[in-house]
Amino acid sequence: MSEGAVSGRRVLVVGLARSGKAAAEALAGRAAHVVGYDRDESLDLGRLDAIGVELHLGREEETLLQGIDLVVKSPGVPGETALVSGARTRGIPVWSEIELGARLLPNPILGVTGTNGKTTTSELLGATFRAAGRSVEVAGNVGRPLTSLVGSLAPESWIVCELSSFQLEDVETLAPKVGVLLNLAPDHLDRHSDFEAYTRAKLRIFERQSPEDVAVVPRDFGRVPGEGQRIEFGADDPLPVEPRIPGAHNRENAAAATAAARAAGIADGAIAEALATFEGVRHRIELVREHGGVRYVNDSKATNVAAALRALASFPGCRLHVILGGRGKHEPYDTLAEALRDGHRAYLVGEAAPEIARALSAARVPYEDSRNLPAALASASAAAQPGEVVLLAPACASFDQFRDFEDRGDTFRRLVEELA
Repeated sequence: MSEGAVSGRRVLVVGLARSGKAAAEALAGRAAHVVGYDRDESLDLGRLDAIGVELHLGREEETLLQGIDLVVKSPGVPGETALVSGARTRGIPVWSEIELGARLLPNPILGVTGTNGKTTTSELLGATFRAAGRSVEVAGNVGRPLTSLVGSLAPESWIVCELSSFQLEDVETLAPKVGVLLNLAPDHLDRHSDFEAYTRAKLRIFERQSPEDVAVVPRDFGRVPGEGQRIEFGADDPLPVEPRIPGAHNRENAAAATAAARAAGIADGAIAEALATFEGVRHRIELVREHGGVRYVNDSKATNVAAALRALASFPGCRLHVILGGRGKHEPYDTLAEALRDGHRAYLVGEAAPEIARALSAARVPYEDSRNLPAALASASAAAQPGEVVLLAPACASFDQFRDFEDRGDTFRRLVEELA
């Protein structure tokens, strides 16, 4: 089904949060008959109702697939749900919101994926394009749905698109002019069947690239699909200027962004300006305040073990009071416990606390089962001495106690700012 074929077709959008709403609006604007479904009956969908979207909330009924020509799946919707699996059984195409956006937008796309560093690298690339005076929008997993840009951009404007494994699962024609893979480590194994399945989803960013496109990958990474020109990067690459944001992992992100920006035709002068001025993103190694000689750092975006390890490595020589826990992703916590052995202390919250506690006990790392974030921060603040760091780096998803990682980080920031 091509872009033009969307007009007049019945399209079912499954999941009506941010991405689903944008997809439904884009489809309605292309004269599709849009049916929207979400299990959450409390959603405010007045805008979709006003533009004629046929809304169904609550219980999932496969009868909604009757007469449907296409299903568009939001990233938060697992592929095993009745509507999505039923569509596949019936031979109905299933697209991600990203696939729909890629078909409806004529713009060149610079796609960024990987386990960690996607948002930082995407925003840094956006800053680089702007420093070069190039028209650009940053969208995708970074927060703004790709389909929300439909009809609002000049065709020559670039889109830097952060791409999660959930968004890449159901792409068919997506072919970024420049595709970037930052790194790969086990993540979302609660959703993907295993690391191999997760890897396959990530590498779909390259599948449709032609020889005129560019695939940016870590040095010595194995073969990737597609026909894009391969460019490698590493944390020790020479850069136009050293990045303002701290940490070895951020230098690696800067190296990837530099390689991608050059591939998009941006000169080193603009890259240097962006590297020297870009301050990072919220919820990622974000210094909230220094209080009583103690630094309070928000890394709520560290939703897996690999990201948490990067956060820990950002404070060499400092004693850390680390708040860990949330909803686990079927990852082992042994490496995290080993990284905390040398005098650090942990404060555990959420569903994964018992599992993390077992790993910490085995490594003889002192910890407190704090149950929730306010109690954890209160204990950490009471124990921390001048020169030490209280770090929120949960290594887990947030959905057991918060709406999302942003809600968790905002709560941490508010609690820190309220410290007497």
